[in-house]
Amino acid sequence: MVSPDNPFTYEDVGATRDGRCPPGFHPLHLRTRVGEGEAVFRAASEALMTWEMHRAMGVGITATADKAAPGVDVTVGLGPLKAPCRVVWTVEEYRRAGWAYGTLPGHPEHGEEAFVVDRTGDGTVWLTVTAFSRAAKWYTRAGGPATRGLQHAYARRCGTVLRRLCAGFEP
Repeated sequence: MVSPDNPFTYEDVGATRDGRCPPGFHPLHLRTRVGEGEAVFRAASEALMTWEMHRAMGVGITATADKAAPGVDVTVGLGPLKAPCRVVWTVEEYRRAGWAYGTLPGHPEHGEEAFVVDRTGDGTVWLTVTAFSRAAKWYTRAGGPATRGLQHAYARRCGTVLRRLCAGFEP
């Protein structure tokens, strides 16, 4: 795990809270319908806040806490690739729950990614993935647009997996 005194690898920490993309970074914004109703929202929020969504995707998650909270260190593992991050903000409200993590030294990208579940006035539950990033390693630079394509595919998969996890909770 990365120690809490390691710095983030980018300056605009927390920018995803406002949906901002700092200059020089590539933006990502994807919204996926998860389902409808209070039970779906609660299940989606729990799966998101406890890393269940990520684990159900087959992603290795090692975290310093069982639940997302500011300051929690998280290492995301995709095969041999290890991506150290730290949670920079969380939100847990009546109709909105989620968090964002930012990259730490050793991550193949510089930037931040947020995962937020919200329930709109008509009861529809959505997952929104918002991120900004730029290459930090030679292989992510070499990947160029293909690397960004993989990030978009990952965000789409988050929505697909969360919808599957919440399917039994539909009214």
